Amino acid sequence: MKNIFRGTGVALVTPFKNNGDVDFDSLSKLVDHCVFGGVDFLVALGTTSESATLSDSERNAVVSHIVEINNNRLPILMGVGGNNTSLICSNINAIPKGVGGILCVSPYYNKPTQEGIYQHFKKISISTNLPIVLYNVPGRTASNMTALTTLSLANKFNNIVAIKEASGDLEQVMQIIKDAPDGFDVLSGDDNLTFSMISLGAAGVISVSGQSFPSEFSMMVNHSLNGDLSLARSIHFQLFNYTKLIFQEGNPGGVKWALNHMHIISDKLRLPLWEISDELKRLIEKEVDEIRKNSN
Repeated sequence: MKNIFRGTGVALVTPFKNNGDVDFDSLSKLVDHCVFGGVDFLVALGTTSESATLSDSERNAVVSHIVEINNNRLPILMGVGGNNTSLICSNINAIPKGVGGILCVSPYYNKPTQEGIYQHFKKISISTNLPIVLYNVPGRTASNMTALTTLSLANKFNNIVAIKEASGDLEQVMQIIKDAPDGFDVLSGDDNLTFSMISLGAAGVISVSGQSFPSEFSMMVNHSLNGDLSLARSIHFQLFNYTKLIFQEGNPGGVKWALNHMHIISDKLRLPLWEISDELKRLIEKEVDEIRKNSN
């Protein structure tokens, strides 16, 4: 199965109103902002969407709204991972039309063995015909999916087409890229490592900061993929400090404030997340204004 989730993907936030309800009008603006900015695919209900705080009905409504506003312009990847294998498998058939693939995080909190992780993804793979992008993010799951486990899954299951690698371990990334079967892609799960990972052979990124500066981030990725490393490096460093700042007090508080400053969405979060500090707000605003000035 061919992987269509390449280039620049953005993990969309979920905008909220002052009363805490999902702000669907702002979500429409955000989707259009990313599509017109030139990204290659959208990610709904990733960690950045605060999906853990959404009810089942809200999750369904958010995905359906993204599908509607996208209107078949870009492929959509939907987060469906978790730490209850049977529940994931039973819910897969309820994925709405318009979703082109699923993003499955490695099980969190349970801390399974590598064999447990393998069997988890095996069960999910045989439960759907949709392409699956694995997601390894040890900083959130409390366990690392090793290169060997990733490669075993990539070689065994045709619909496991890529991995979002957010381990921060470039040796592990290189091992997967070096030994991956044809058609299996590595996507960066760390915005500031994207340039480096693509230069090593990664096929793209699932980005948080890319939704605030979709045009600039997409150009950086495209230049990197095309081998124009000098141009890509210049944009990478243009965005470097901003990207560090938006993660400084957790995600998605930083990027929501940037998008608020750009008048696209509000910065409202749901507990247990809390708004970022006034000092960080000031620093993010300064970086946003500087990038916008240099991009015009």
